[in-house]
Amino acid sequence: MAVAPVVAFAQPAKLVRGPYLQLPTPKSMAVRWRTDKESKGLVRWGLSPESATNRVSHKGVLSDHVVQIDGLKPNTRYYYVVGSETNRWITEPGNAFSFITPPEPGSVQPVRVWAVGDAGTATTNQVNVRKAFETWHAQQPADLWLMLGDNAYSTGTDRQYQRAVFNVYADMLRRVPVWPTLGNHDAYSADSSTQSGVYYDIFTLPSRAQCGGLISGTEAYYSFDFANVHFVCLDSHDSDRSKGGAMAEWLRADLAGTSRDWIVAFFHHPPYTKGSHDSDKLSDSGGRLVEMRENILPILEAGGVDLVLTGHSHSYERSFLLNGHYGYSTNLAPSMVLDRGSGRIDMEGPYKKDSGNAPHQGTVYLCAGSSGQTSGGKLNHPANWVSLNKLGSLVLDFDGPRLDVRFLGDRSQVRDYFTLLKKP
Repeated sequence: MAVAPVVAFAQPAKLVRGPYLQLPTPKSMAVRWRTDKESKGLVRWGLSPESATNRVSHKGVLSDHVVQIDGLKPNTRYYYVVGSETNRWITEPGNAFSFITPPEPGSVQPVRVWAVGDAGTATTNQVNVRKAFETWHAQQPADLWLMLGDNAYSTGTDRQYQRAVFNVYADMLRRVPVWPTLGNHDAYSADSSTQSGVYYDIFTLPSRAQCGGLISGTEAYYSFDFANVHFVCLDSHDSDRSKGGAMAEWLRADLAGTSRDWIVAFFHHPPYTKGSHDSDKLSDSGGRLVEMRENILPILEAGGVDLVLTGHSHSYERSFLLNGHYGYSTNLAPSMVLDRGSGRIDMEGPYKKDSGNAPHQGTVYLCAGSSGQTSGGKLNHPANWVSLNKLGSLVLDFDGPRLDVRFLGDRSQVRDYFTLLKKP
């Protein structure tokens, strides 16, 4: 009697990372994920879980999948599923796998931003900071979130990114687009000049101004728009920080070209800190803190930037409304502090600026590098209104001419807050 041959069926690809969202525009969204074996990645999407029947795929077979969904409508929720060429869908449609496209650029509507700095410790501290935000923001989720560098300790390897980013923020990543900047620990395994290494392999960033702003030609620094807010990401670690360098020249042109009501810049190395790093010391971090303050801050303030977010020091430090302080802490003159108040509506009142992006109207600088650990320090820089050796993250709420900023602790307590108002 003949014995039938044993037929081996290939096992379908399994999901090992993501999905996560990149390059959001009013009409498109990029979805990324990783599988344990190479396959042809597919995304199914629609306006409801039941109608998620539109399909789009990438070319070739890959284990790191990137699929862009086009033809979307602005400010609209879509549901999606990821899978492979075997037609085996490895996620299920539902609220956990959905996103809202950005509104049309320039639209005036409430915008919520979450920002974490130096978060990538993969510890209970990091998880508690994330949980605190999830608890606090339940009624108004974030529209986008920023990572202020040192996203995965200690050397930014792929395995460390898996533990500190993709495992910790899995739910947030599949629903809310993330915008990162390069930190010194990420740079151990990445190189900005060649745009290579783990950081650049993991993220898909707008080097061609796909999301607004001006073409930078590199993923190391870039800009994008969301509603009436213009965001600028700089590379304070690995790119040329000189006044006449490529990043500085691009920054001048990008700021000159935006007409958005608000401008937020973010990068890793803080210009004013007395925490686990000292912005007065040329020997600290290879002089990067000093170079960013001396060479880049004049461009930011001349371009009308309202808010600058950084990390690196494992603490929370928030400045007064400043203009023109590019020297050491001992060089801070009274004329450089445009408002010595708290910026709190229930105290001395909010910080106020003229509407638009007029130069030198004042900027608030925040160091928020305590989303994964705290490391102390003197915390006595005279440019700062408050300095705290506390865990937490930042919440930015834009609403027309008003910006409310909160430093949210690891137990959902508001540890600091202030308001910026744009006057007509």
